[in-house]
Amino acid sequence: QQIRTVFIQTENTPNPESIKFMPTNTVRKKYGSGHFLNKTDSIEDILKSPLAKDLFKIDDVKAVYFGYDFVTVTKKVTGKWQYMRPEIFSVLMDFFDNPNNKVVVDQPLITDTTILEDDDEIVAMIKELIEDRIRPAVQEDGGDIHYVNFEEDTGMVTVQLAGSCVGCPSSAITLKNGVENMLMHYIPEVTAVQALEEEPDSDEVE
Repeated sequence: QQIRTVFIQTENTPNPESIKFMPTNTVRKKYGSGHFLNKTDSIEDILKSPLAKDLFKIDDVKAVYFGYDFVTVTKKVTGKWQYMRPEIFSVLMDFFDNPNNKVVVDQPLITDTTILEDDDEIVAMIKELIEDRIRPAVQEDGGDIHYVNFEEDTGMVTVQLAGSCVGCPSSAITLKNGVENMLMHYIPEVTAVQALEEEPDSDEVE
């Protein structure tokens, strides 16, 4: 029987509550928008990801995000990494040791940055910039950014942050200096960028 070895590297993110875990295996089959799950999401959504289900069994795991070649785990403020890391490593190594395991079952073919037939030129450009220029930089830090909508009347672009970006102290700076500046530079019709408000932390409610 062949012995397979899975190596997992870790990388700190700008958010002290999130760590990026990078296995030798590819986490997801394609680049682009990742898959983000909160422990408070519906059972149906969580069951679509066997890996998320196993990670959520670990005490104080609050959210998980699956990028192309990494998994970002976000803990509750009360959690201690020194106790959680070994358990997370164990779950990831068991999972990735089987090449037939699927991180997410039934991945949608259309993502937030898929350019649709009824998208106008401005929306198509916004989606393209997010996909090609902004998302790769954000994913380097274990996070992700999703296009939500563009208000033509006001020039406001709404996005949703995921992974290590959620609750990160520097996410407001990233949004202003990185995302907003780039979109306004290339697309004059864009006047501002805002992020959807995240749900309040429900650590007290178990």
